[in-house]
Amino acid sequence: MDVTFYGAAGEVTGSMHVLDTGEDRILFDCGMFQGRRKESKEKNETFAIDRSKITNMVLSHAHIDHSGRIPVLTSRDFSGRIVTTRPTADALEYMLMDSGHIQESDAQYLNYKSLRSFLYQLEQNNVKQKVSDREKSDIKKMLKKNAFELNNEAIHALQKKHGLDIVTPLYTMDEARQSLGFIDGYPFDYPITIGKDTTVKFYVAGHILGSAFSLVTVKRDDKTTRILYTGDVGRFGKPILRDPTLVFDEEDRDIDLLVIESTYGDREHEPVEDLGSRLKKVLISTFERGGSVIIPSFAFGRTQELIYILHELYDKKEVPRRPIYVDSPLASNLTKVFVEHPEAYDRDTHKAFLEKGENPFQFDKIRFVQTVEESMRLTQDKSSSHVVISASGMCEAGRILHHLRYRIHDAKNTILLVGYMAENTLGRRIEDLGTKRNEPGDKGEIPEIKILGKSYPLLAKVEKIGGFSAHADKHELEKIITGSNLRIKKIGIVHGEAEQSAAFSKHLQSKGYETIIATPGGKITL
Repeated sequence: MDVTFYGAAGEVTGSMHVLDTGEDRILFDCGMFQGRRKESKEKNETFAIDRSKITNMVLSHAHIDHSGRIPVLTSRDFSGRIVTTRPTADALEYMLMDSGHIQESDAQYLNYKSLRSFLYQLEQNNVKQKVSDREKSDIKKMLKKNAFELNNEAIHALQKKHGLDIVTPLYTMDEARQSLGFIDGYPFDYPITIGKDTTVKFYVAGHILGSAFSLVTVKRDDKTTRILYTGDVGRFGKPILRDPTLVFDEEDRDIDLLVIESTYGDREHEPVEDLGSRLKKVLISTFERGGSVIIPSFAFGRTQELIYILHELYDKKEVPRRPIYVDSPLASNLTKVFVEHPEAYDRDTHKAFLEKGENPFQFDKIRFVQTVEESMRLTQDKSSSHVVISASGMCEAGRILHHLRYRIHDAKNTILLVGYMAENTLGRRIEDLGTKRNEPGDKGEIPEIKILGKSYPLLAKVEKIGGFSAHADKHELEKIITGSNLRIKKIGIVHGEAEQSAAFSKHLQSKGYETIIATPGGKITL
């Protein structure tokens, strides 16, 4: 029996691991790689496992770096089921469809850009002079139906005519829709059969709504083997959701292999109780400058937490009650999923809102933006200060890119980072350059940020509130191991950049645990 690692090994995206019991192959997660466009595209298009040999899949939670390649899995040869929790199954109805839409939209935009550049060059070669603004406008009109919609039929026809490469999406919305038929949602604390004499039981992981520790039990004759896969571990004391499980059922306590994430394996977060005060400080200082606060945020989990805390600040009148825009149809839909699962809320949320008959995610100053036209008008609205929460969280795609390109070059504005930014993402570049600019005495050149192919000066103030992270820090990760009632024989460390995983491994070894750091294609044998 062994576990092989195919993603999130030495990195924090693309989670995918396989448990081979000798009878069955159980897939843990099927996540999308994120980072450098070309490298990520190659990784996402390459499926390292024979899909026909996968018995079933266990999904820890709905974040795209754990679920985003499910339509690739189900598009060919896979005949099993995808087992997850009920809230996660509900969230995937929106997450995967949105991901399919992004895949299609990104491919269409890249095709538009490459064809437009080719036609500019063709026109210039024909007339032997620089292409005029009017000629550029004529080309753009030919390739667009209106200001917000590309003429994809015309674009593809011209690409074929001129023999140009056509970018294809990783999967389409139709393929995403079809994949939903493979997904089954189950309650927590309930054993589900996933193979021969093999079950999985879900425990609360506290990372996002529906996120789970997956405890797989394999029985062979008189031998029982237990593998606990954490997925992403949540923080303790965060608003809305219950804390990660520390007390496991008596029959589940002996763990032969714990596979645990290490995103923040060598870092400490700011205290949870400081989140409101930190956010309050950023809002007040930005509004005093006459600027707006732009927050790149994961649509699922982070956005709802921000809404919750802003609701509290506005109710207490601790900040100026400026308009708040949630510019993400996905976030709007996922907020509905939160409303439908109050059983996942912690006691404080019930006391603060539900027992008073209030919806934690709805109040008078918040507006959920739906249409593209409404979003584009918002990007150019400089009439008054406001807050924009928009996806994607790492600034790799979606409407946040347009808010950034209209706001990043104005010193009155603040870009507030509230989550982890993986290496080689636009969010990480903004974080790194913004942090450098905030250093005392920095008088270097104004850094440039490239967004959608165009460079902009980074003049907006960049702030980061680390306490919003949905990932446990090193102490909270250790708490799962040493503060729970588990008895653990061996630990596999995944989902962390190399230095974070190495530091966490070394720390656990000093506590007497046997640890193995996962490598791409590496294997742990039981």
